[in-house]
Amino acid sequence: MKYYSLNHNAPTVSFQEAVIQGLASDKGLYFPENITPLPQDFFDTIENLSNEEIAFQAIQQFVGDEIAEDTLKQIIAETLCFDFPVVEVEKGIYSLELFHGPTMAFKDVGARFMSRCLGYFNKDKSDSENTVLVATSGDTGGAVASGFLGVKGVEVIILYPSGKVSDIQERQLTTLGQNIKALEVDGVFDDCQDMVKKAFLDESLKHKNLTSANSINIARWLPQMFYFFFAYKALKKQNKPLVFSCPSGNFGNICAGIIAKKMGLPVEHFVAATNVNDTVPRFLENGIYDPKPSIATISNAMDVGNPSNFIRIQEMYHNDLEQFKKDFSSFTFSDAETIEAMKTIYNTDGYVSEPHGAVGYLGLKKELHNHLNAIGIFLETAHPIKFLDTVEPTLNVQLPIPTQIESVLGKEKVSVKIKTYEELKAFLT
Repeated sequence: MKYYSLNHNAPTVSFQEAVIQGLASDKGLYFPENITPLPQDFFDTIENLSNEEIAFQAIQQFVGDEIAEDTLKQIIAETLCFDFPVVEVEKGIYSLELFHGPTMAFKDVGARFMSRCLGYFNKDKSDSENTVLVATSGDTGGAVASGFLGVKGVEVIILYPSGKVSDIQERQLTTLGQNIKALEVDGVFDDCQDMVKKAFLDESLKHKNLTSANSINIARWLPQMFYFFFAYKALKKQNKPLVFSCPSGNFGNICAGIIAKKMGLPVEHFVAATNVNDTVPRFLENGIYDPKPSIATISNAMDVGNPSNFIRIQEMYHNDLEQFKKDFSSFTFSDAETIEAMKTIYNTDGYVSEPHGAVGYLGLKKELHNHLNAIGIFLETAHPIKFLDTVEPTLNVQLPIPTQIESVLGKEKVSVKIKTYEELKAFLT
């Protein structure tokens, strides 16, 4: 498989080159040259396959022969070492729980897959080191820190907006030490993301072998398609159309879901549910893509004003807005609506949702009016414990501390505060 830049002014590259480079030389995101539908018998018999077998068949075409089959299967086994339950929260509406991994966030899948791919590509390079540079609005940082901890030949530098991630999220990316370093940025997530992109294109930093572990990196982004196949497997026997609602910030999850649909996964409709950072909902209304500075909300991992992956979604629909709207809707919700949704979900079935999942639920409820015979699935992207200060007072509950979280609570935070790109560059050099 070859990958091309969505800015169309850089050479095509291999899977390995795309993973290591992260971003193309013309500032474009990489995209696969082909998306080949899986054979019908894969879907006909999916209930007989393990999650690992499903994931291997889904990802194999994108990796090609650059990782040996046995090694790729081992990488997938190490990536998918936890469950992905589908839980009914009210009649016909399900939560797809993606938070049972080491850092209790959906990004554990992409981070673990990418770290192992990069480790494999570095295995014979004793004299070189890659620097993984990543911006986080919440859960990416912790997942990347955990996934890459101790990986040979890889230094990880995580940028996060000061005061705009939860306490537990901050601890997960600032307490591990070893090859993980955290930079606390005086700004918002978009400032962090802009610094990362600028560093990639800085010729004076070429010797650092920079790559990204944000969803702009294909090895972080593509494995997110696995969840949608797993949900289909779990619900297939009901023989009803599926509508997926994804809480959306950088739009990596929903973009991976659309890839799965292009590969033949039977999905009737996708909903990108956003908080008040409403760049995409506004685009669907007026056809004008007009990103604005991000606004802080209680669903902080979605506080993104200019979602990187949306250009990949547009590519899959050949920038045809009318065709796109047939498969895709996007709605925006306030913090007040999010809190009310958390209460509704809890009062209906005792299910504890956190703010991001609640936004996904709201988007799903709104879209299901157009799909009366469908099953609705919203992605619950992080464990409620990560948003303790919102969840407990909203629902008047006390959450037990999972073992994954206990392990970081007593550790000392270590971060370096920066304000400008020049400070980031000085840190890197």
